[in-house]
Amino acid sequence: MNDQSRLFEAGPDPFGRMWKVQFRWLQTGISIRHANTVDVKFFVTPDGGETEEKVVSLPHEELLRIARERQRKLSDAYCMRIAAAHLRHMIETSEDMEKTLVTVTPEELARYDQQLNGVTVPQHR
Repeated sequence: MNDQSRLFEAGPDPFGRMWKVQFRWLQTGISIRHANTVDVKFFVTPDGGETEEKVVSLPHEELLRIARERQRKLSDAYCMRIAAAHLRHMIETSEDMEKTLVTVTPEELARYDQQLNGVTVPQHR
């Protein structure tokens, strides 16, 4: 998986378009919407299209659990990489692309963590 999570291309989407993705910010959701999350905002632009914002919300308790269980450091860079992995999935499948704010499930968090660390994990729907 590509380590670049600040500025990257994703896709193609189901319509064959590539997307430019730019990281904007990362902050705790409690500071902006009273949620126990880490929110990561990106600007996404499809080939020939208009820029949209996407916020990927990562449940904080689940992040802490995974980091503790797998002896990983919970850092901004780690959260950005998890959020970027989910955004790539959204673009490639067009899943939840109509939403501005998307919350990652605990199962997805675990899967992305494993993918980021070189473990191939099948996706369950």
